[in-house]
Amino acid sequence: MKKEELSYLYLILIHVFIGFVIYLLPFTAKLYGYSIFILGTYYVIKSQDKNNEALMVAAYIAGSEVLLRMTGGNISYEFSKYGVVFFIFIGMYFSGFSKGAIPYWIFLLLLVPSVLIATFVLDFDTNIRTTIAFNISGPVCLGLASLYTYRRKIGLAQLNNILLSLGLPILSCAIYLFFYTPNVRDVITGTQSNFETSGGFGPNQVATFLGLGMFIFFSRIILESRSKFLILLNLIIVFNISYRGMVTFSRGGMITGFLMIVLLLFFLYFKTNTRGKLKLNYIFVIIAVAMISIWTYTSLQTGGLINKRYANQDAAGRDKASKFTGREDVATSEIDMFLQNPIFGVGVAKGVEIRESKTGRFVASHDEITRMLAEHGTLGIFGLLILFFTPLVLYLDNSFNMYLLCFLAFWFLTINHAAMRTALPAFVYSLSLLNVQLGVDRRGSE
Repeated sequence: MKKEELSYLYLILIHVFIGFVIYLLPFTAKLYGYSIFILGTYYVIKSQDKNNEALMVAAYIAGSEVLLRMTGGNISYEFSKYGVVFFIFIGMYFSGFSKGAIPYWIFLLLLVPSVLIATFVLDFDTNIRTTIAFNISGPVCLGLASLYTYRRKIGLAQLNNILLSLGLPILSCAIYLFFYTPNVRDVITGTQSNFETSGGFGPNQVATFLGLGMFIFFSRIILESRSKFLILLNLIIVFNISYRGMVTFSRGGMITGFLMIVLLLFFLYFKTNTRGKLKLNYIFVIIAVAMISIWTYTSLQTGGLINKRYANQDAAGRDKASKFTGREDVATSEIDMFLQNPIFGVGVAKGVEIRESKTGRFVASHDEITRMLAEHGTLGIFGLLILFFTPLVLYLDNSFNMYLLCFLAFWFLTINHAAMRTALPAFVYSLSLLNVQLGVDRRGSE
């Protein structure tokens, strides 16, 4: 076995072991969370971010968020967002940031009016500081990370290493879920999202992470597997992560991961030569067989309920009245708020209070787009337009970034069903702004 194969195998086994130990000894989750922060800080400061080590550690923190949340291992609930920002600041200190990232300065400034409004309109008994911080931390994390990554030169090989840093803790999460619910047949009785197969945590967030993990290790099959051993190893990982994601019965994250895979395959197919297309044809066959196998196995394990879940049916096979589990009602209420407050919106976090006063229920938004409209008004529209179109403009100048459309799709689709409650969509979005090149050793910003 070659040295690089052995090193990769060790990394995989270490993170399989981490998932097992956290399940066996729950207190180690807290040790794991603190270790990430302490060792990561030492690693970035010692290297002085000469090769974008700040991105490596930030990626690992973003990837570990859902595992730390479900096991109580995070330093604080919002640890990952603040952790990503912390390491981005260290990276900026050592290697600077792009002077041309004006769109993201504008985006951050567009958030300010709604924050100021919130300090006046939030209910008297609301903890204003923590409430605003909780609701604005996702967009701020995205804006600051984007200042660091905007047109920063990076090699494709290192970008793949950053994605691996993102994917390894997701693998640990999948292993934890395996031991948490070894027999899914015992806990799946309907077609609703399942907390038992999601480690007792929110299935929507868990599936989002597992869907991304599926994509990351799938991409390694194509781009980083130079031997049959690595292909087989990564296939096994993809199969297991995909299966654990499917049995959460939360569709958004898994559909997003699958669409990312499709986008990557289309990019590679249209950018490669005839010989490359021939190799990709074989890969298409392998992937098709793998996907069919995953679906068939999951269907057998769930007694066919997974088929009904994706067909939007209940256990009896009847079509459900709502395709979005009631989230469309929340989105409608936020559009109404925007129409009544079209310029500056109702203020950060005020949308939840307005809904609670009308319905008597505390219901947070799952859709970042309608939340931006309701709470930031027209300024929110401008902010969203900046976020959507800036990477596409950069793509015209750096079409070699084969992941750009995948990252942008992940951000856009994720904020439509899981808002920005985790650091993951913000961090992955920022990766779409990187200037990916071949043969770049010393990284820096333009």
